[in-house]
Amino acid sequence: MSGLGSWAARRLLLGGAQTVAVVVLVFALTEALPGDAAVALAGDQPDPARIAAIREALDLDRPAYERLADWATGLLHADFGHSLTSGRPVSSYISDAFGPTLLLAGLTVALLVPVGVGLGVLAARYEGRFVDRLISSVTLGVYAVPEFAFGVLLVTVFALRLDWLPPTAVGYGTDLLGHPAALVLPVLVLLSRPVCSLSRLVRAGMIDALASPYVAHARRYGIPGARVRYAHALPNAMAPAAQQLARTVDWLLCGVIVVEALFVIPGLGTVLMNAVAERDVPVVQGLAVVFGVITVVLNLGADLVAHRFAPRAEVAA
Repeated sequence: MSGLGSWAARRLLLGGAQTVAVVVLVFALTEALPGDAAVALAGDQPDPARIAAIREALDLDRPAYERLADWATGLLHADFGHSLTSGRPVSSYISDAFGPTLLLAGLTVALLVPVGVGLGVLAARYEGRFVDRLISSVTLGVYAVPEFAFGVLLVTVFALRLDWLPPTAVGYGTDLLGHPAALVLPVLVLLSRPVCSLSRLVRAGMIDALASPYVAHARRYGIPGARVRYAHALPNAMAPAAQQLARTVDWLLCGVIVVEALFVIPGLGTVLMNAVAERDVPVVQGLAVVFGVITVVLNLGADLVAHRFAPRAEVAA
């Protein structure tokens, strides 16, 4: 436990350093964006005096290091600044859009874990046989289809041709739970590629685990096959799968832009697209920091799970 605690402490320190690096990098990249926010806000025929007034009102005339220091200090108090176009707090944009994104991510993960792990275990149990070849072929084929193309296909078949489901979430706002039919197609698109990746990782991990010495040792003791698979082999096969799952959750929470754009869902990806189009730098910066922190936290959790479930040499001794 002491070794695990010291390892976790090192990872926490590394995560803190990565978070600081994310803040500095986000500010530097947004500063390097082409164009001028004051010119964009001044209208189609900007007057130099109006541009200068806007730059002064938005503190854009101050040195970059001063604005970085003020922005970083505000982040410590959860103050992401205000939108250049609407004047609203950036935190309100994030809180309003986080609900739909979180709902999509939660539903996708709730289906991804049992389906992906189940398919991987099933394929590993029948390695080299028809079931294994069928699962491997289908998952490989589905993974090869781009999300946008798969989404368009589902909309064409189930929304336009069969008229079973709504094609988009237009008119529902952020109340997607009150209209569950509007969530079916987006969740299927979000689920398609991650379930393929997860099932193949679990399959490979299970095959390696079932061929390991500690599993052979357990079988010599007469432990039932189901217990060997699920109590001994599966936990050790979950180390790479946990890291893949963390990357998937990170991808889901950081705004799945293609899916949100295709189904017109007012999530974080949609907010980010609008902010980039309007050159609303504070909103872009706030979202980028949130995405970066989510990535750091999820990778830290995945490393902890992988470290906990990694195969140990002493088990086979």
